[in-house]
Amino acid sequence: MSLVRESTSAEPIRLMAKVGSCWSPSFSPIGQNLAFISDMTGRPQVWWLPSSGGYPRAVTAFAEQISEVVWSPAGDWLAIQAAPGGGMNSQIDLVRLDGSGRRRITPGGASNNWLNCWTPDGGAVIFSSNMNDVSSMDSYLYCIETGETRRIAANSGAGVVEHVATDSRQLLLNRMVYRGDNNVYLASLIEDDEHLLTEHEPPASFSNARFSHVDDCVYMISNRDHDLASFVRVSLTRSPLWETLRSRANAELEQFAISAEDRLAALVWNSAGRHELELLELEENRTAAKIDLPGEIVESLTFSDDGARLALTVSGARLPRDIWLLETADRSMRQLTHSPHIGVDLTALAGATLLEYAAHDGLPLSGWLYTPREGCAPFPTALSFHGGPEGQEQPRFRYEYQALVAQGIAVFAPNVRGSAGFGKRFVNLDNGALRVNAIQDIAATAQFLIDSGLAVSNRIGIMGGSYGGYMTMAGLTEFPDMFAAGVNIYGLVNFKTFFEQTEPWMASISKIEYGDPETEGDLLDALSPIHKMDRVTAPTLVLHGANDTNVPVYEAEQVVQNLRERNVPVEYILFPDEGHGFRNEENRIAAAIAIVGWFAKYLL
Repeated sequence: MSLVRESTSAEPIRLMAKVGSCWSPSFSPIGQNLAFISDMTGRPQVWWLPSSGGYPRAVTAFAEQISEVVWSPAGDWLAIQAAPGGGMNSQIDLVRLDGSGRRRITPGGASNNWLNCWTPDGGAVIFSSNMNDVSSMDSYLYCIETGETRRIAANSGAGVVEHVATDSRQLLLNRMVYRGDNNVYLASLIEDDEHLLTEHEPPASFSNARFSHVDDCVYMISNRDHDLASFVRVSLTRSPLWETLRSRANAELEQFAISAEDRLAALVWNSAGRHELELLELEENRTAAKIDLPGEIVESLTFSDDGARLALTVSGARLPRDIWLLETADRSMRQLTHSPHIGVDLTALAGATLLEYAAHDGLPLSGWLYTPREGCAPFPTALSFHGGPEGQEQPRFRYEYQALVAQGIAVFAPNVRGSAGFGKRFVNLDNGALRVNAIQDIAATAQFLIDSGLAVSNRIGIMGGSYGGYMTMAGLTEFPDMFAAGVNIYGLVNFKTFFEQTEPWMASISKIEYGDPETEGDLLDALSPIHKMDRVTAPTLVLHGANDTNVPVYEAEQVVQNLRERNVPVEYILFPDEGHGFRNEENRIAAAIAIVGWFAKYLL
């Protein structure tokens, strides 16, 4: 049986899913060239082009998906993070600009490895790996000259080196205590010595730590003294002296970059999911400019060595991810990459409208609404829940949203309690036993759409990926009369089997978020939709990657087996060459056609 209704052609959906992306910009040492990742050939690979513009040239044609690239400060190598089969067992490779000399510096196999950074002289690459302890992402340094690898820090759970000092003697190490709480340490690369910089009462988050180029201090993002994350400076000359440089009452700082000699800082503020870019003159702590952006979302900020240019990835509801360059002297911005969108008129796509509403207990919630251009409300509507759970729904380009809207199905993507971007109190409101309130937000969201006249009760679907897949199954089990169909995309359904089969380091940092399987087994059972599957009546589509070690495929199999035994309509699509997410073009197309066809069949 086709998953696309007979009156609907699959070709427009196929074209939407083929829309490309470019991301992960990295300047060459003098800023003349720029390396980046693009999926323009169907699988994410490394490309480069002159920063003045020109035709992009391929660096890699690996069988693996590439997720990140960083140019060596010495200019001779590109460090690349590659994911065989799309799984979490990412490996780190070095290649020359022409793609030659490929050298794998991680052990391969089932080990998980994350690319962190280069040392400032380009003599070594630093990465995180669980090669010696599957429950711990420790920090390692690989020497380019000798080919030797040594562990430089043991991390219980997950740890990354965020920055190395100019003299390559000290580093900033970020260790996650649990999801929602972490610490930054000042550590030595020469001696076995480290010092905690971020003493605090949990929970608090610290990220993006960077050494100053000119002063004995560290810049970072912190919510230690605020509910909303702010831009702070920590002095290293006194026991540590904290100073908040920038904070906002209505937005969180999401990322920043600092130019050479600390002349400029580029700050990205998150306001309800939409980004704003501010240039800050650091010495005077004065706003130099607020930059008009071509899209709602900014990622991957990086300055050229001379600070003359800022590379950033920009996207939006109607705008695929591409790399743009900001000239810091005159504040002009130009598009450097042009992702293909063959057969898709971007100006005709649906925009995202922010709507605010209240939960059952009065808590303010919000979400992004995408509506068809033709017709009027109420529309058949798909609720889409983000992953994380501490993710955030933002007005990014989502091919599946646009494909649904083109078929006359509206999409509402909420940020229920537990979502990031709204402060540390809000993001922790679904921890452990509090998750029952986040589940109640599902019903409050659907009821809001009905009460507002945007949707009707018999034509609402529910979908989501990863933790959003959990919310999908929670919605179908807790509120079976509310949803006409569901799409579970690599979602977890049984917390106990998740803890047993996910990556051990992932399990170790998730016990506060979900519950400790050793001491809170009854809670995990009560929160697991698998134990309430007898309530599901809605037809359910399940999609998963065979190589997913974050949410292992057994989570999907439990759902499919249960629904088949009960004769509830269910379709199961397993992608053999994907992990936690669908990145290969042919799989994106297949997933989009299946999702749109499923909702078209049961909502239209």
